[in-house]
Amino acid sequence: MKKGKVWLVGAGPGDQGLFTIKGKEVLQNADVVLYDSLVGPGVLAMIPDTARTINVGKRSSHHTMPQWKMNELILEEAQKGNRVVRLKGGDPFLFGRGGEELELLAENGIPFEVVPGITSPIAVPSYNGIPVTHRDFTSSLHIITGHKKAGDVYDIDFHALVQTKGTLVFLMGIASLNDICKGLLDAGMEPDMPAAVLQKGTTARQKRIIATVSTLPDEVKKQGVETPAIIVVGRVCTLADTFEWYEKLPLSGFRVLVTRPRGLSSDMAAKLRAQGADVLEVPSIATVPIENNLKLIHAIQNLRDYQWIAFTSPSGVKIFFDQMRTSEVDIRNLAGLKIASIGKGTAKELGKYGLIPDLIPPRYDGEALGEWIARKADPDDRILLPRAEIGSKAILEKLRDFAVDDIPTYHTVPLKSEAVNETELFEHGEIDCAAFTSSSGVKAFLAANPDLDMSLVKAACIGRQTQAAADAAGMETFCADKATIDSLLELIIRIHDHYRQNG
Repeated sequence: MKKGKVWLVGAGPGDQGLFTIKGKEVLQNADVVLYDSLVGPGVLAMIPDTARTINVGKRSSHHTMPQWKMNELILEEAQKGNRVVRLKGGDPFLFGRGGEELELLAENGIPFEVVPGITSPIAVPSYNGIPVTHRDFTSSLHIITGHKKAGDVYDIDFHALVQTKGTLVFLMGIASLNDICKGLLDAGMEPDMPAAVLQKGTTARQKRIIATVSTLPDEVKKQGVETPAIIVVGRVCTLADTFEWYEKLPLSGFRVLVTRPRGLSSDMAAKLRAQGADVLEVPSIATVPIENNLKLIHAIQNLRDYQWIAFTSPSGVKIFFDQMRTSEVDIRNLAGLKIASIGKGTAKELGKYGLIPDLIPPRYDGEALGEWIARKADPDDRILLPRAEIGSKAILEKLRDFAVDDIPTYHTVPLKSEAVNETELFEHGEIDCAAFTSSSGVKAFLAANPDLDMSLVKAACIGRQTQAAADAAGMETFCADKATIDSLLELIIRIHDHYRQNG
């Protein structure tokens, strides 16, 4: 029997960019993933389709299952021979009860590894412009759990904490903020000691409340705060306004859903993150090559019969060249063919094979592609069109006077993440905007969220066809000036600025 193994993986504080490289590698190879409610949706979206997911909850006294049962479940899954990832918010060993989860595994001889995670006492103050140590203020940092059962007295030596003169960070302490501040004041801390509550740090819902130990409870009551949040006490809190950086990014505080085919990297997501957006990148469709595609194989074996080959998507490019490799047809057989690309994304994929398109239309859609090929091609030219099984008819209409071999090479399958509930995120106002780069992406989103009131979705669309699909679904739509990723990015920044100015 195959022996299982467990990886205890820290998912970090929320921003998926703070998830470690090793954590991501382990996650991609998991058979089973048990995850916390504190794991950010961006990290949950990285869980592979092949993995079974189990939500074990654990947020602020609201646990989906008790700790002992969770420990036994991890053991049972490993004993079945599975590669088990226990995915925990923050770091597994910092008030994460990771040690308890490993005890049972050690007793039963189950191998395990620990992948540390970036922890909120460091990351969240950093995202709020607060260095937890600074030579002019303090040289020590102390991390304390603020959680206690109702009616219990804190088992914390507040006098010792005050004596350290260090930065104090309390986790899970918002419900006990009054008691914490009172304990520090009773232990002799100066009433005007700077203090802060930092809400949902490293995410689009990040919020900072700066006050003093004596005034912080009243200020939090006045402004309101959501969990998860941490409490920071120390003179370093005064540096927040000077060192703040996240709020200065063009898309700070804006969460954008980016849909894309599984397996394709997203330039859109990378550019959004560079502008400060909190990006939830959820694969909405999988492109599945058509098996035993005799028509495609025949066309590839007879490439010299064509004068043009037109590609309408990066997936189409990849699948075409994969088949060339499988069919053992040398790329030099493309010599003499003119290559047309629907847009820059498809052209970039062609570039991976050392090919530069002869034609990219000024407007990136099927109609424009067909129109421009018709302008450039000779009347007797034969055109190879390898593309999705359900492709736009507009390109064929423009090429009706030519001999066109329209060959389906793949079909698309809608994907639905078990761990990321997009419908719930939109209903709770947790997603500000959805970016769509194709009408098929819109359709896949609809299929994955059949119960969502689409009027809640602000859709940033790359082109007219994409916007038409979003309009038909009842979304609030916006269209980029040009059908390019950069133009779509500019559109999203305008949407962000408009709604920030208008509340």
